[in-house]
Amino acid sequence: MLAEIADRISCSIIRSTIEAAKSACQISLEHSLPLSSTYKKIKKLQEMSIVHVEKIDLDANGKKVAYYRSRIRSAEFNLRGDRMVLHLEKNDLNPRQTIALDAKVYS
Repeated sequence: MLAEIADRISCSIIRSTIEAAKSACQISLEHSLPLSSTYKKIKKLQEMSIVHVEKIDLDANGKKVAYYRSRIRSAEFNLRGDRMVLHLEKNDLNPRQTIALDAKVYS
């Protein structure tokens, strides 16, 4: 999970959608990202429940446009002995809520 959210495109998507929901096209243009890569990363982030569709609108041509929003406000990674812990701060009205993912480090 850490590798997936730490790459440049994923970070851009997450940071861009913390405060407001945005379409893939908006995210792509804001960060000069290829649109196809933006859609692929959004799909992976959705599968991991990192981003979600907040709303769907119709454009001028009647085509559906999804607006994505980050479910996390921040992430913190720690190594503790033989364990690694990833703390994710939820992006909601109660920002002090955190989710901890704890995994044993294998060598």
